[in-house]
Amino acid sequence: MSKVGFVGLGIMGTPMASHLIKGGHELYLYSRSSVPRELVDAGGKPCANGKEVAQQANIIITMVPDTPHVQSALFDAGGIAQGLSRGKIVVDMSSISPIATKEFAKRIEDLGCQYLDAPVSGGQIGAKNATLSIMVGGAEQTFEKVKPLLELMGKNITLVGKNGDGQTAKVANQIIVALNIEAVGEALLFAAKAGADPAKVRAALMGGFASSKILEVHGERMVKRTFDPGFRIELHQKDLHLALSSARALGLALPNTAMAQELFNACTARGGKAWDHSAMVRALEALANFEIGQKAA
Repeated sequence: MSKVGFVGLGIMGTPMASHLIKGGHELYLYSRSSVPRELVDAGGKPCANGKEVAQQANIIITMVPDTPHVQSALFDAGGIAQGLSRGKIVVDMSSISPIATKEFAKRIEDLGCQYLDAPVSGGQIGAKNATLSIMVGGAEQTFEKVKPLLELMGKNITLVGKNGDGQTAKVANQIIVALNIEAVGEALLFAAKAGADPAKVRAALMGGFASSKILEVHGERMVKRTFDPGFRIELHQKDLHLALSSARALGLALPNTAMAQELFNACTARGGKAWDHSAMVRALEALANFEIGQKAA
């Protein structure tokens, strides 16, 4: 049994922490909102701040929305860094800037501790089912120490390389996901406008080369009009901003990523920043003046 800290208990962090408790580990918990009752009832121990979490635990996991939130959780007054002692491990499972990650890792290592970036893919469903894909950056020896914990939360766990490389892999993942959502949205919108049943078209495509997890999960959302998150558009916008700003620094063009970001921007302009990212299709529908599920004229 390990003493594990978990900071950030939103729609992803709560089920992830729950799996660690069920795995027999002692959990010390902190969230800017209150620690969920279900975790306390399961045996989790609420803490006053990140410093207290780090004082109690040997491995501290963060799962918060964006780069500034990680920086705050680690280094603000009452933050994790103030409670660390030599030999402890910090694992950031948020999706943030690869460049900032390298800086954070160095600051934690300067305290005599180890740091892994371990962002995840799989969304709320993957978090609940412990089937997340986890992309890790950091030292192999540290990875091996933490891997048993990661295996309680995910299935596809890969040490990609050094600190920052896990975050780079996550940015690449988010590029692929965004473009796949756009492709599925276009395809189902085309089918519906042409007069075919989009649900049956989706079912037919699931058996062929066009099949994908996005078509399976988000294609169903598009057909059934279920756009509650999920994974919020504003978070995917953040990830694509990381992709585009990093590409600019690398002198790299990502034209379709930029287009996907503009479609997300259009959704946000319509009040949809908290919609599930599958709702990108609503921007395509606005351009077509036609919704999936509507009968073609």
